[in-house]
Amino acid sequence: MDFIPVGEVAVKWGISERRVQKFCEEQRIPGVKRFSRMWMIPKDAKKPIDGRKKRDGCA
Repeated sequence: MDFIPVGEVAVKWGISERRVQKFCEEQRIPGVKRFSRMWMIPKDAKKPIDGRKKRDGCA
């Protein structure tokens, strides 16, 4: 399995590096690994749904 660093994932998904790190910390990305202080994410990982945003039609 190939892994890519947080910075590349952030660019690929169009979000901040910090947000990707939070997804890793919360175990929301399957297959993520931590090496020392660096997160490595599987190359084929899908972006998790960001639960902070309100959806249209919700009160």
